[in-house]
This record gives sequence, structure tokens and C-alpha cells, in this order.
Amino acid sequence: MASSTANNSKEIAAEIPTVVRVYKDGTVERLRESPFVPPSLDDPQLTVSSKDTLISHEPSISARLYLPKHTHNNKLPILVYFHGGGFLFESAFSQSYHSHFNCFVSQVDVIVVSVEYRLAPEHPLPAAYHDCWASLQWVAAHYSSPNPPNKEPWLINHGDFSRVFLGGDSAGGNIVHNMLMRAGSETLPASVKVLGAFLSHPFFYGSQPIGSEQAIATPDYMLKVWNFVFPCAPGGIDCPMINPMADGAPTLAGLGCSKILICVAGKDKLRDRGIWYYDAVKNSGWLGELDLYEETQEDHVYHIHNPLSHAAFNFVKRLSSFLLG
Repeated sequence: MASSTANNSKEIAAEIPTVVRVYKDGTVERLRESPFVPPSLDDPQLTVSSKDTLISHEPSISARLYLPKHTHNNKLPILVYFHGGGFLFESAFSQSYHSHFNCFVSQVDVIVVSVEYRLAPEHPLPAAYHDCWASLQWVAAHYSSPNPPNKEPWLINHGDFSRVFLGGDSAGGNIVHNMLMRAGSETLPASVKVLGAFLSHPFFYGSQPIGSEQAIATPDYMLKVWNFVFPCAPGGIDCPMINPMADGAPTLAGLGCSKILICVAGKDKLRDRGIWYYDAVKNSGWLGELDLYEETQEDHVYHIHNPLSHAAFNFVKRLSSFLLG
């Protein structure tokens, strides 16, 4: 990832204010990046172990894995997770997500594979989608192959491949949708199936604002972000990858899992688009189990920003029943 410290002598070529700047010399400055932190493999103060692993050399894809220390030799659900950040910033290795998953896995007995996918603008979409699909393929390849590429013992020794889940927040929720659409039409290694998925405050949009989107201070902000991260998107802001209900979009009846949880927050400007997606799935003819969870007094990705809050605790409790129920 190419990042730089602000330099007043350099000319800005393009920017999303308060988020990212691209300079004419090609360097990129991310303005909301939380600091990277190392994994915690042997920290005696934690009930969760974490480590980093390589998924692919070319392209470069990696992940941070989380495992409860007291597994009692039980096979655990596998959660493949995609972080948020508008496809532009944040990381599986950031302090924000590391703190979140240390809290999460201390309460929920799952293995988490938190994927480090490539970011725009250096790697415009669909690069992140390709990376996340490759990560899901890599996880599935551990089911029956004695020597999967970049073999990960935690998955082999502790993973229950009949309980593979996807999860993600904001842009990561958008990625979950697109991975489910692909899982509905393509076969994963060893015919592994995605059992379920949750989308937290997912990043969807379209050319016709709905509900709470009318209140966004700069109406074209989402359009600007999308054009920045996917300048060649077929259909622009009505590309099916950002607008699943656009004309010509594939039917949501093809979502490739058995149960879905949509999570929204009452003060989030993306809240109504999340409800819209929930209703669209419900009315699509998709045959799985669908549920909606709303925290009315919270804002966008509150559970990442404040993982120790009461609302975040309730959120994790709901996810626990979804993943383990």
C-alpha cells in the first residue's frame, strides 16, 4: 500500500476530502487510517490468539486469523470477514479491527479470517472483489486437500467447513453481497458451501436516492467515492455491484447461502439502503432464512469504533446467536 505523509509542496491530482489524497507524483495519503498493530499470538492477557498468514503472493493477499485459546478440540465455525473503509482505507491489521476481533472472538467461539484485500485508488475495483473471492477459495481448499496452497493449520485443525460464514461492514458488507452472488453461480473448492452471511451497515447506493440518503450533506458524495474506487464500473453508480436492484442486475434469488442477517443503525445515513436491500432480498424469491437487526440509537459501524460499548456488546450477542445458533 503506497501511503505518504502530507507534503505541502506536492500537487494534488485527486482527492476525497478528509479520506484520501492522490498526488501528481503518484503517492497516496490516507487521512483516516488507524495505526497498524501486530497480531497477539502468545499474549497471556488475552483469551484470543491471532496471527497473520499469506493467502497469495500474486496478487498480494493476506489475512489476520483469530482463534479462541480454549477450543476444547471442538470444530468451530469459520467466519471470513471483509473490513470496511470505502474500498479506500482501513486494514485487517489496523488497531480498530484488531481490537474489535479480540472482543468478538472472546465472546463468540469462531475462527475469524480477516482478509487484507487490495485498496483503491492504487488497485481500483474489481481488484478487491477478486481478492476476496480468492480468499474464500483459499479457505475452502483446506477442507479436503492435504496440501492446500499456503496451508494454514488453524483451519485444518479447528475449522468446521459445514459452517462457513461471510461477514463485513460498510464496504465490507458490499463485498459480502458480491461474494454471495458469485457463490450462488460458481463452485468453491471441495464443493464447500457458504452457510450464512451478515452485512453490517452495507455500502449500497444508486442514481435515485432513497429515504435517509436525502439528508446526506453532499448528495453526490457517494457517487464521487464510487467513481473514485471503480472508475470503469459498468453502469456507473447503477452498476449491480453497488446497486443490486439496478436494471439488468442478476436476481437476488441467486444469493449463495442459506441464511442472511442484515444489520443497520438508526442514525446511519446508509440505514434506509440497508432496509431497502433487506426488502429486496425478502421479495426476490430467495429461499433462505432472512433477518434484520437494528440499533436505533447508533451510527455507522459503531461496533468497530466502540467495541466495548453496550451497543457493541448487544451487536456481538446477536451475531453470536446467528453464527452459533
